Amino acid sequence: MNKLTLTILSLPFLSACSPSVPDVPGFFGLSLPTFYKNDIHQGSVLSRFKINQLKLDMSPAQVQALIGSPSIIDPFHNNQWDYLNHSVLHQKDDIYYHLILTFNDDKLTNIDTSGISGLPALTEKEKELEVERTAEEKLAVEKALAAEKKRIAEEKLAAEQAIAAEEKRIAEEKAAAEKAARQTALKAKKIAEEK
Repeated sequence: MNKLTLTILSLPFLSACSPSVPDVPGFFGLSLPTFYKNDIHQGSVLSRFKINQLKLDMSPAQVQALIGSPSIIDPFHNNQWDYLNHSVLHQKDDIYYHLILTFNDDKLTNIDTSGISGLPALTEKEKELEVERTAEEKLAVEKALAAEKKRIAEEKLAAEQAIAAEEKRIAEEKAAAEKAARQTALKAKKIAEEK
């Protein structure tokens, strides 16, 4: 067989093996195979779901446990962690993002998410988990506020009781002092009458 016939006959079989075969117009309506290219991930691979869980005042260990080690810790800026990613994906848009975290006294003080617009959006499952997580956080905050209100009310009641007890003690001391003053006055009057 000649090479052209062999090539033309093998094209349908080759095109069936490749999911990404472009149509080449004018070539008998047949598709040509393309080569697969691996996705290339460079840097920290993060998700919006994990980034949304970052909270101010977290320790560096907590941040590392949540999103991993930073791509860069600048020796001139020890308090800043940079998470960089540049991913080249096969038949998808490339991904590039830059997350900057700033620490002060071993506490997370700033989360700069301005550079993560290239990060893929939350999946439906992550959205559901995010709703659950925020609801749990809201409930925890409400419980903490209720406990704080209860503590303040108990402290206020204890302070009012202490003030009432102190006022009662002062009133009793005043009454005792007045009684002692009257008795002293009576004794002085008796002594004056006896003279």
